[in-house]
Amino acid sequence: MPAPERYPLALRVNGREHEFDIEAWVTLLDLLRERLSLTGTKKGCDHGQCGACTVLVDGKRINSCLTLAVMQNGREITTIEGLANGQELHPMQQAFIDKDAFQCGYCTPGQICSAIGLINEGQAKTPAEVRELMSGNLCRCGAYPQILEAVASVAGISRDGDNKLHPIVTGTVPA
Repeated sequence: MPAPERYPLALRVNGREHEFDIEAWVTLLDLLRERLSLTGTKKGCDHGQCGACTVLVDGKRINSCLTLAVMQNGREITTIEGLANGQELHPMQQAFIDKDAFQCGYCTPGQICSAIGLINEGQAKTPAEVRELMSGNLCRCGAYPQILEAVASVAGISRDGDNKLHPIVTGTVPA
């Protein structure tokens, strides 16, 4: 039986250039985990229903289990491992720590990447929008209130006297 056809692929992952020859069926998730050893991106459901595999592609969030790696040729991929600047955590990573926005931590990488993506996309303006836009990222531990607090703190949404979150500043999250 002949070997399966392979395709050239060039990606910039977490600021580093990578070139591959891969089979057409390799998902971006499997490429990141198995060929680059970037295991922070989690394989949860492998059907795009839980958000554990969320990464940023050209600054926008994507479920890496639902896209073939060859479809991302030439793109910039950012995983949880690529967010910190040396020992300095990304503001969203720090907010998740400060707001205790994780329990078991399995969903946390996808939650953080999704949160950064929705802010980069300019869609984090109200608590309801944050909840809706984060609804594709499931947390089996139920840390949703703390996740909302973490995202709101980075997005510039704060509490006022009526105990509701209101936007005060929007924009992109500094890298």
